[in-house]
Amino acid sequence: MQKHAISTDRPLLGVLLMVGFCALVPFSDSLAKILGESIPLFELLVVRFSAQSLLVLPYIFWSGRSLAMSPRVLRLTALRTVLQVIGIGAMFTSLRYLPLADAVAIAFVMPFIMLVLGRTVLNEEVGPRRLAACIVGFIGTLLVIQPSFSVVGVPALLPLLVAFAFALYMLVTRQIVRDADPIVLQGVSGFMAASVLIVLLIVTAGKDVPGFGLVMPNQTEAILLVGLGVLGTMTHLLMTWSLRYAPSATLAPIQYLEIPFATLIGWIIFRDLPNGFAAVGILITMAAGLYIVFRERSLAQPVPQET
Repeated sequence: MQKHAISTDRPLLGVLLMVGFCALVPFSDSLAKILGESIPLFELLVVRFSAQSLLVLPYIFWSGRSLAMSPRVLRLTALRTVLQVIGIGAMFTSLRYLPLADAVAIAFVMPFIMLVLGRTVLNEEVGPRRLAACIVGFIGTLLVIQPSFSVVGVPALLPLLVAFAFALYMLVTRQIVRDADPIVLQGVSGFMAASVLIVLLIVTAGKDVPGFGLVMPNQTEAILLVGLGVLGTMTHLLMTWSLRYAPSATLAPIQYLEIPFATLIGWIIFRDLPNGFAAVGILITMAAGLYIVFRERSLAQPVPQET
């Protein structure tokens, strides 16, 4: 185990870091939404992950940290990086079509997906109450999707891909944060993602592939691209640190703060607010998700034995 690993949880610090994540990530998404109108998707992703690499790797070398990882951690880091690229790419694409709050709320189908995967893939026992909450949550999500789907079609479903990717991303992250320094984890992930994405851009150069290509940004776009890279790096560092210091069951309810933050920021920047159906769906999704979270927590508590 590396010298930076920590063996005990610090739940309060983990919660505060997750609150910071929830407050900052809608700003990062807002920059992606603005830039998505003129900058190709893969250029945004290259900037996002190159910035992560360029910001973190020099600090790693300066602080004397080691980039060495065990084969297991390296494999899981590569998988985590793929999931992160898929999730961020799907979110950036969905923001070209959807209001910020709607995209974020649909992506919060994630706990329902994790519950279903636990039952069908991991053969975990899931009681009728949690299954009922899962169904209610899906209904809420459909209420959010329906108005957007009627306007933009299939792209309204992209946040579901975000949910799948980040459900797995969270599970993988929790498996390795105790065996790897979060700073090193972000540096290696950024380098992996940026390297592969740059190669893909080179291979597809001049082939007119949708989403690929390079556009020379103007001064304003260049500033926003820098902001996207910095904020994107900060937010995922905060998430990684939070999972290092607190169990995912503790942090799961806190993540729902991202929805009101996204609603507020979406209104301030884009003057977008969810319509009636979407607003009701958001409330239903949040209520069902929080019920599942707290139900999972109560079932995880040890049953006191009689003396």
